[in-house]
Amino acid sequence: MTNIETQQILINHGLLDPPADGLWGAQCRAALEDFQSMHQLPVTGQLDDATCSLLKEAPVSQINLGADIASKIISFMLKQNYFISRGPNRYNIVYLEGANADGTLNNDAFNEWNDVRFVIEIPENTPKIVGKWLATTEPGATYTFNPMNPGGAFRIAVGQYRAWRFGRHGRTQYPALVQCGEISGYRDKNQDGKRTGDPFVTGDNFGVNQHHGWDMQFIDNASAGCLVGKSIEGHQDFMEILRGDSPKGIPSDRRYQLTSSPA
Repeated sequence: MTNIETQQILINHGLLDPPADGLWGAQCRAALEDFQSMHQLPVTGQLDDATCSLLKEAPVSQINLGADIASKIISFMLKQNYFISRGPNRYNIVYLEGANADGTLNNDAFNEWNDVRFVIEIPENTPKIVGKWLATTEPGATYTFNPMNPGGAFRIAVGQYRAWRFGRHGRTQYPALVQCGEISGYRDKNQDGKRTGDPFVTGDNFGVNQHHGWDMQFIDNASAGCLVGKSIEGHQDFMEILRGDSPKGIPSDRRYQLTSSPA
């Protein structure tokens, strides 16, 4: 069994971040150890005969979905064929647009904190929310009308991106997830606070980070196009949860993936 074949199976089980690139490192070993543990095999991190056999034969467990908001989000991700992290301490970052913390819709008004940042875990095939915070996926009034880019303020497109790693943000250099990969979105050239008709752009150097919004009442200058949690404390909790998502030995430059979803 090749490295790529093994990686793809572990990805299918939600234990390894995509893509399957054939490079075998600490994250692959940790995923293989989790697979062995889940199937009551000796946890060696090695591709022995028993492990190879089970990798080929073991079906991917079905996710138990209910009527709760975590299940609805995971159901959407399944329909879109998005990657879903599974297992204890493996987290899915999801931004739900135009929604309240309970998943109900709101009017998604301009310059207001009316999106939700979720962290979802699927420890035993049942999704659960381990964190949720008011957030925004769009720029505030300040940078919509005074964009840093002449093409207009950036707003991320609905989709899934693996493009962030631990880093520092802002003048005070506090912990955040900083962009390190390619994402797509729109430039609000006509400054109407909407995506409709806006130019579509893709790039890896937009500076679209995941940070906090200083507990501001309105978004205003808290976002120039970043993915921002409203509260300082909530963002600190978010980062602390993610620190538990890096098994021992995995490099600190690991990339994190998020899903941006309509409500």
